[in-house]
Amino acid sequence: MVKLIGKKIIYLAIFISGNGSNLKSLIKKFKNNSKIKISLVLSNNPKAKGLFYAKKNKINYKTINYVNKKKAENIILNLLEKNKIEVVCLAGFMKILSKYFIKKFNKPILNIHPSLLPKYKGLNTHSRVIANKEKFSGCTVHLVTPVLDSGKIIAQKRIKIRKNDNVLKLSKRILKQEHIIYYKAIRKFVSIL
Repeated sequence: MVKLIGKKIIYLAIFISGNGSNLKSLIKKFKNNSKIKISLVLSNNPKAKGLFYAKKNKINYKTINYVNKKKAENIILNLLEKNKIEVVCLAGFMKILSKYFIKKFNKPILNIHPSLLPKYKGLNTHSRVIANKEKFSGCTVHLVTPVLDSGKIIAQKRIKIRKNDNVLKLSKRILKQEHIIYYKAIRKFVSIL
C-alpha cells in the first residue's frame, strides 16, 4: 500500500487502449481530490477514443508505438519518472507489461479485470462465463505481477448473471460496476478515506 504522508499528492498514470470509459469515470471522480491526481494518460493506440478525455481535461497524454516492446517500455518508464508517477492504473490497456517493466518501475501497478479472479483470466471473459453457465460474474481490481491476472486482489464486485444476459448486456452491467469499484479501490489502496 502507498502511505500518504502529510499533504503529499499521489500522482497516477492511466494506461488505455480504447474507449476510455474507466478513464473518464476516474477523471470525474478524482477531479476535486487534493491528494490523488491523474497526471498522465498513456495509450498504445493513437486512435483510442479515451485520449479525448485526457485532452478535454488538460491531462498530459502520450501515445507509444509498441512495434518494439522493449523500446516502448523504456520510453514509458522515462515518462513515468519524469511525471513523478507513483501508481500506474491499467484501464483497458491491451498490452501485457513485461517482467522487466514491472521490476524496473518498482511501484504499484493496478489493473481492472472484467471477471471474478482467479477465474477467467485473460481475454473474452464474458463469453466464457456465459458459455460455462456461471451464476455470477463481476470485476476485480488487482496488483499487476509478471503472471497474467494473478496479483493480489485489492477489491471485487460480484453480480448475478441474468437468464437473458448475452455478452453485450453482461459487459455493460459489469462495466458500470468497474466505474464504481476502480475509484474506490484506488482510494483504498493509497490509504485515503
